[in-house]
Amino acid sequence: MENEGKKERVIEARMKLKSRFEEKMKLTPSIADNKPLGSGPLNRHGMPAIPVGQVVTTKWPVLDLGEQPEVPLQDWRLTIDGAVENPLVLTWEEFMALPQTTGTSDFHCVTTWSKLNMNWKGVRLMDLAALVQPKEQATHIMCYGYDDYSANLLLEEALKPDVLLAHTVEGMPLPEEHGGPVRMITPQLYAWKGAKWINRIEFMTANRLGFWEKRGYSNTAYPWRNDRYS
Repeated sequence: MENEGKKERVIEARMKLKSRFEEKMKLTPSIADNKPLGSGPLNRHGMPAIPVGQVVTTKWPVLDLGEQPEVPLQDWRLTIDGAVENPLVLTWEEFMALPQTTGTSDFHCVTTWSKLNMNWKGVRLMDLAALVQPKEQATHIMCYGYDDYSANLLLEEALKPDVLLAHTVEGMPLPEEHGGPVRMITPQLYAWKGAKWINRIEFMTANRLGFWEKRGYSNTAYPWRNDRYS
């Protein structure tokens, strides 16, 4: 009964968040842009499958800051804090006990390659947000990795249903070189917005720049507007 009650509370909180940000989500460029730049059939959210300037690859290139942290599952933690009502720290077991989502999405790297139709499993950021309950003033998140990486996102982007904290890809545990045990994926934005080796999500009441944003990358990162740099 306790688990059922917790489940109902999470569902209620998720629906409140959805209602709060639904209209903003509909207006984001990766959904509402009526002149998207790209080619190919329409993807899952109505944009051309291949954004402007991208080339499809079957490989999955490895990009990092020169460090690939080894994070044993027993040591992995995810802190969610900042402008929230219920900050928390999750162990691996607690994270895996949350509702799990599977999904297929595309991966667009700012370095001009795209890998299509990747199959993921993980936890929706929406579900994590429902647990901590962002304050009304919250507008952005900052995601941090064990490699000291950081990336900022608008909440209306972060709360989209295809944004996952993914631990599995193509039916296998996420490889360390690609951010395992857990990375964030942001299919409607360039992939640098999804931190690898993620260990913290901070809800913020104003925007701050992440690692690449401080170095001249776009704050918004919309692939169908060739929105790579500020």
